[in-house]
Amino acid sequence: MSTITVFESVTLDGVMQGPGRADEDTRNGFAHGGWADGYQDEVSMKYAGEGMSTGGGLLFGHRTYDDVLGYWTSVGSNPFVDVLVGSDKFIASRSADSELPYPNSELLVGDAVSTVALLKNRYPRDLMIMGSGNLVRQLHAAGLIDRYTLLVHPIVLGAGTRLFPDGTRTDLKLERSIPTSTGVIISEYSVRPVWINPTPAGA
Repeated sequence: MSTITVFESVTLDGVMQGPGRADEDTRNGFAHGGWADGYQDEVSMKYAGEGMSTGGGLLFGHRTYDDVLGYWTSVGSNPFVDVLVGSDKFIASRSADSELPYPNSELLVGDAVSTVALLKNRYPRDLMIMGSGNLVRQLHAAGLIDRYTLLVHPIVLGAGTRLFPDGTRTDLKLERSIPTSTGVIISEYSVRPVWINPTPAGA
């Protein structure tokens, strides 16, 4: 069974929308795109490179797949692009007509929770989700996320789509924390299993 890890840049107030570029995600009038620009340093770049070299598969929502692959394949060859293109990529979509123009891509058609649960059981290697906020929120609510790697930036935006919506409490265990020279904290969390009391109420 695969382990699913979410890899996200977030602000202190939990916003994950459009960290990379001004035009990355302007839905709902979001005007702060590119907020993570200038916070990369040798520590964060080395960490991201190590994560991409683990050899597992990548899991995307269709919008993020088009954006990430479209952008990085347009900037020329580099180690990140080579890993991105060469990795197994699984794309959750409700439409069987979704086009997947990049190699090593497989479409998961239907309800994301159901299709990803099946993938998790059959895929022999671990999976990583980058971006894909809608997909992450669905899988989080269904208890299918095993780990979170969050690059927490010292920014409060006050607007934008948060990684975690209102919902049921989830307890996480901090496994590792790495400070960078720009104030970003790289935090690795495992999701604590939900404990269910086997004793019936009133017994």
